[in-house]
Amino acid sequence: MKLRQLLRASLGPHGGLIALLVLFQALQTTANLVLPAISARLIDDGVLVGDREVIWRLGGLMVVVSIVQVAFAAAAMWFAARLALGFGRDVRRDLFRRVVGLSGREVTQFGAPSLTTRITNDIQQVQLLLVMVATMMIAAPLTMVIGTILAIREDTGLAMILLVAVPLEIIVLGLVIRRMVPSFEQMQGRIDRVNTVLREQITGVRVVRAFTREPEESRRFAAANDELTATSMRAARLMAATFPTVTLIVNLSGVAVLWIGADRVAGGSTEIGSLIAFLTYMMQILSAVMLATFMLSMIPRAGVSAARIGEVLETETSVLRSARPVSTFRTPGTVEFRGATFRHPGAQHAVLDDVSFHVAPGETTAIIGSTGAGKTTLLQLAARLMDTTAGNVLVGGVDVRDLDTTILWGSLGYVPQKSYLFGGTIASNLRFGRPQATDDELWGALEIAQAAGFVQALDDGLESRVTQSGNNLSGGQRQRLAIARALVARPRVFLFDDSFSALDLATEARLRAALEPRTRDAAVLVVAQRVSTIELADQILVLEDGQLVGKGGHDDLVATCPTYAEIVASQRGGLAA
Repeated sequence: MKLRQLLRASLGPHGGLIALLVLFQALQTTANLVLPAISARLIDDGVLVGDREVIWRLGGLMVVVSIVQVAFAAAAMWFAARLALGFGRDVRRDLFRRVVGLSGREVTQFGAPSLTTRITNDIQQVQLLLVMVATMMIAAPLTMVIGTILAIREDTGLAMILLVAVPLEIIVLGLVIRRMVPSFEQMQGRIDRVNTVLREQITGVRVVRAFTREPEESRRFAAANDELTATSMRAARLMAATFPTVTLIVNLSGVAVLWIGADRVAGGSTEIGSLIAFLTYMMQILSAVMLATFMLSMIPRAGVSAARIGEVLETETSVLRSARPVSTFRTPGTVEFRGATFRHPGAQHAVLDDVSFHVAPGETTAIIGSTGAGKTTLLQLAARLMDTTAGNVLVGGVDVRDLDTTILWGSLGYVPQKSYLFGGTIASNLRFGRPQATDDELWGALEIAQAAGFVQALDDGLESRVTQSGNNLSGGQRQRLAIARALVARPRVFLFDDSFSALDLATEARLRAALEPRTRDAAVLVVAQRVSTIELADQILVLEDGQLVGKGGHDDLVATCPTYAEIVASQRGGLAA
């Protein structure tokens, strides 16, 4: 999406505001350009001849025009601010809605730091350009055109100075901007890099400290920061050199006007008032050229930001809603995979390849395998966070691609591999899936999840504060609260993605025993690394390199599946049974 397309799409609803902005900018610019002409008449017809009546009359007119100009300028700035802020609000809203609607594949493709930069810094760049356009781009052309006409009207002979000064200023500024554009284009990528490194170091601060990697991580951040600084400095040095150069052109032009104009005044071919008015118009014209050129220099960077924003807005989620969504389940509480295959775009090998199995209500199916075998992907396909590239996934007897996503996701209790909690309270996190849940229901879920004890020990109980990501809690506490959150939602399908890994064996055993009554009518899929977690499951799936290499009970798999037997032997000191 180009900058023009983004502005056109986003500013469409603000047509009335834009019309008022243009009107007030035109009025304040016209009033500002009238002042030098009145000043010239006041000097020539009043001051020089000593006519007090003309001085008072034209002086009063100048005061009125000045007040009107200030009033119109304030109104124009107010409308410009409203327009820019409204634009930022609308684009942030649209970007946020697009991002939360993307599947895991698209979010991974962009990366969280880049998405954050696009929603914040990139929008700010376009918003800043919009403010400049609203406040300068309308006034600058009017000043240049009307000002030039009025300047020539005051003194045609001095107009040759404008023909030299204006092109010279445009050429100088154009050369500077041409060198600044590459720096602007690089800056957004450098900001992404800084955000990426900073995010990694903040979220992984404990790991950094545990391995005493502070000096190395500091150097890594310094390298990314230095790259951004160097790029910004290149643009800043050019910008810094521009103002003295432009000021020199403006001052030399003023000297030329006074030098040549003095001879013309002495020769009687022009009046002093007209000379001063011409000088004022020339300064206004050159200032308008400078401001317009600087505003144009912002377009490349805003264009890069607009392209990055448009890239997200134009990205369609791979998880598409059905044109005629099904809102009821045929067989509630069931999950079925029929030849399910998932392959990332452009990848040579499938993450999951031709996986088939069925889970009935009240049954527990466990998934085990080495790292990268496709266990998490399998659960994400069941939750329709991604779609299969071949085969089908059915929940409640209906293909997930045909189900109303609200109905599907409302029937799932998903506990991800990383137990993520939101900033707020324990109660607000537990009610995330069912806001109307009572306190008694929350405590019931906490009892099953073996979390009631530590929550009761907190000073505020359910109202105890939870920081962003739950960083004020231990890994085991976060895991148990995430399990309790899934239980509060009363789902018909439970998806546990290695959700017991932070629990000790005794706590895990009590939790699994407490879960049985609650999951009696639900399908349960459990990803686990420990054999002790899954050996009592009704069905165990063994994955290896995306292939389903074993399916059955614990004893059967030990005897028939070498991969499973090897996992059991590695965890039980060589004993595979």
